[in-house]
Amino acid sequence: MIFGNMKALNLPPYTPLFRMNGTKQELFDPLREKYVAATPEELVRQSFVNYLINHRGYPKNLMANEVSLSMNGMKRRCDTVLYDLHVHPRMIIEYKRPTVGISQKVFDQVSRYNMVMHVDYLIVSNGISHYCCKMDYANQHYTFLKEIPSYSDL
Repeated sequence: MIFGNMKALNLPPYTPLFRMNGTKQELFDPLREKYVAATPEELVRQSFVNYLINHRGYPKNLMANEVSLSMNGMKRRCDTVLYDLHVHPRMIIEYKRPTVGISQKVFDQVSRYNMVMHVDYLIVSNGISHYCCKMDYANQHYTFLKEIPSYSDL
C-alpha cells in the first residue's frame, strides 16, 4: 500500500477500499461513488468522512466532496461540504496531507471559501490535528470548539 510509511492518523481506524488502475493506486470515495487517486490528502479526506458518518452521525446523503464554487471569477473547490435538509451549506471541511501543518494560510483558504458559502461551521484537518470553529455572524465572531460536534449537536 502506498501509505505504509505514513504517520498514523488521529482518527478512528478505517480501511478504505483500494484498487490498482494500471500502475496507479486508487481508493473508493463513497460520497462521489467512484474511485479517485490515492494520495495522502485523499486518505485524510476519506478517513475524516468515515469518522463523521460512522462516529459523529453525519448523514452521508447530506455531504459532498469536491464542491465547486466561483470566487472573483475563479473556480475553486471545497474539499467537503455538509448541507442541511434544504440543501443549504452548513459546514466546509478543508483537508491537508499529514505532513502539512495547520497554519493561518489553511484557515485563510477555508475562510475565503466561506465568503461565498456562509456556513455555520468550518473544519480543517490534516488527519492528525483537527480544528473546528462555529461562526457567529451577528457578532462578527467565531469560536473554536474543543471537539468536532456530532450531527445532532449542530
